[in-house]
Amino acid sequence: MRKLLFLGLFGLMAAVTYAGGYRVSLQGQRSLAMGHTGVAVVNNAELAFFNPAGLVYLENKINVAAGASAVFSNVKYQNSEFGISSETDSAVGTPFYAYGSYRVNDWLTLGLAAYTPYGSSVEWPTDWAGSHLVNNIDLQAIYIQALASVKISDKLSVGGGPIYVNGSVNFNRNLNRTLTDLDGNRSNVTVDASGVSAFGWSASAMYNATEDLRFGINYRSEIMVEAEGGDATFQNVPNSPLTPFQDTQFDAALPMPAELSVGLSYELLDKWLFAFDYNMTYWDVYESLDIDFANATPDSNNPRNYKNSSTYRFGLQYLANETVTLRVGYYFDESPVQSGYFAPETPRNDAHGFTGGLSLHVSDRFSIDAAFLYNRYEEVDESYNYYTENGETVPFEGTYKTSAFIPGLGVTYKL
Repeated sequence: MRKLLFLGLFGLMAAVTYAGGYRVSLQGQRSLAMGHTGVAVVNNAELAFFNPAGLVYLENKINVAAGASAVFSNVKYQNSEFGISSETDSAVGTPFYAYGSYRVNDWLTLGLAAYTPYGSSVEWPTDWAGSHLVNNIDLQAIYIQALASVKISDKLSVGGGPIYVNGSVNFNRNLNRTLTDLDGNRSNVTVDASGVSAFGWSASAMYNATEDLRFGINYRSEIMVEAEGGDATFQNVPNSPLTPFQDTQFDAALPMPAELSVGLSYELLDKWLFAFDYNMTYWDVYESLDIDFANATPDSNNPRNYKNSSTYRFGLQYLANETVTLRVGYYFDESPVQSGYFAPETPRNDAHGFTGGLSLHVSDRFSIDAAFLYNRYEEVDESYNYYTENGETVPFEGTYKTSAFIPGLGVTYKL
């Protein structure tokens, strides 16, 4: 039983950490308003994330961009066969970003970036139908990156730098579908790991074909996060030889997949800017998760069998006047989750993102950037087929409806 518990437990934790549904695409308000495009857009210091090679083309010596978003998400679950339904009551997420660049000379610009590409907070009602898979989870991951952008010529530049990742996760689920203590309280386990760190890198290039047409490419490496000495705490476990659960520690290695983005931008009539980005995330590296426990609990292997997924992004910008710049966008985001692996802590399918926003240029140096995203996931009727209890596989299935509304504010400063 202990082995089966942790097989599901850590597999679910890793899915939350790296599934496409919780890949937070909110790395800049100007870019977000244009469908989260930016690989070939020279606009402000948001290039530190989308394409560091472009930083060297920013006109000012110092460029700063910072902001945050508020994530209001909702997931509804229903199983019409058994007449049950549930709805999440998750806290508001607040992913942020902060970028800065400094032009050393005509051919070299240095930068620093901090952003949160992974993070979520999901909370289901107490003792809902899927509580043996997940009750709640709180995930945080912060990327910090040093950058260099080098101009090879007026048309070509390259950039990139090392990435440091620091994160934490807190996860709770019931031990199975029925186990309680003598007072009827459901037996559960909480897993907590903090101060988890790892390193990676990114590399990029930008090519200015003409004054109006740009191409860009950016690659972010796979990052292997190794959690060592995390805590697993059991509660409401009956005192019985049949339930020998003890608080323990664990080690695990979790992969963050590599990403490749290519894009173009085209300026028309000095007022219009069109951008297109294509993003490939190499989820196939996430086949399973191996767990090493400190006590006698058997080590475990949990299959996830993710597939590579693509995102197609479109954006449009219009310079209304010297004070106001308007933006709109759309993207289609494919799910990496395959049929039969659909767990309720990653209740997402293919998603449609509708975006918009504007910039108010308060002065020549300072602007206020606003954006919003409405993310609508296609309704999906799916199951999770890898939960085992008493030696038998017990699928958990139902219909999921997921949506998210995300407003955000940022500032841009240049000197």
